[in-house]
Parts: sequence; structure tokens; C-alpha cells
Amino acid sequence: MSKKRRRHSAEQIIKKLRDADAMLAAGKSVGEVLQALEVSEATLSRWRTQYGGMKSEEVKRLKSLEEENNRLKRIIADQALDISMLKEIAKGN
Repeated sequence: MSKKRRRHSAEQIIKKLRDADAMLAAGKSVGEVLQALEVSEATLSRWRTQYGGMKSEEVKRLKSLEEENNRLKRIIADQALDISMLKEIAKGN
């Protein structure tokens, strides 16, 4: 009886965190909140540590910065390889 795994967008996560906070404030138990949101306690906890207190615009900005950072790291790695190759070629001369 395994459930299909889903990926949530950052906006969906923020909405579910807000819904969870609202339900808990309304007096629902943690189990009821988890069941209503269809997530595990570990997932909710991880989301809180990662996205807690953020707005959806901030999450979008964070994701774009992470993508930019990864792109720049790949460029630097490529340049390091090029430098390494040129040094090996220069040794032969």
C-alpha cells in the first residue's frame, strides 16, 4: 500500500505550510493536519526548516539563485579542466 510520490513546487509547499499553521491554530491535532495535507511528519518538518517564514517570491528568488550558482560552478569546473589540459600540453613542449 505505497502511495505515489509527488513533487511539490515551492509555491505549493508555502501554501501547505500556511494551511498547516492555520489548522494547528484552529485546534486540530498534528495527525489530522498531516492527513489533510497528505504529507508525512518528516516532510512537514523538513519543509519548515527549509522554507519556514519565506514568502513565495523569496522562494522563487532562492531557486533562481541556486540555479545560477550551479551554472557558475559548472563554468568554473570547465575552466579548471581547460587550464589543466593546457598545462599538460605545455609540459610536452
